[in-house]
Amino acid sequence: MRIPGFRFLPAVLAMALAMLVAAAASAAGPGFGMVKTSTGDVRIERNGKVLPAPVGTRVEASDVVRTGKDGAAGISFVDQSRLSLGPNSVLAIDRFEFDPTTHAGAFDSTLRKGTLSAISGKLAHASPKAMTVRTRSTILAVRGTEFVVSVR
Repeated sequence: MRIPGFRFLPAVLAMALAMLVAAAASAAGPGFGMVKTSTGDVRIERNGKVLPAPVGTRVEASDVVRTGKDGAAGISFVDQSRLSLGPNSVLAIDRFEFDPTTHAGAFDSTLRKGTLSAISGKLAHASPKAMTVRTRSTILAVRGTEFVVSVR
C-alpha cells in the first residue's frame, strides 16, 4: 500500500537536516574555537580591542590570547585540538583553516611568552605538517598528539 506524498519524505528530511546544519554553523559565527576554561585574568585581543575571555568566548582568526599572572585558559577547536595556556602567556592564532569532511587545513600559532600545552586534533592527524607553533627561536611542527612548550 502506498501513501500519497510519502515518496517525497526522504527529500524533505534531507533538506530539513541541511537547513539545521546551516543554521547551527551560522549561529556558531566566525569562530573556530571556544574558551572552555578560564581562570583569573584571561583576555583576547581582537581588531584592536581587548575583551575579557570567560568560558564560552569564541576564538577567531588573528586573535591574541593573553593570560595574567593569575590566569590560565583552555581552548577547544573545531578539529578537536585543545590548547592550554598557563600564567603570563601570550598566544597569537595566526591561521586556522579546517575542512570537516577531509580534515585538511592548517593551524599556525605563535607563543610569544609563557607556557602552552597542546593536544592535536583531526588536522594534525590527517596531515602531520598542518599544525605549527612558532616561538622566538624555533618552529614546532606538531607530528605527535601532545606537547608542552615554555617561552621566557
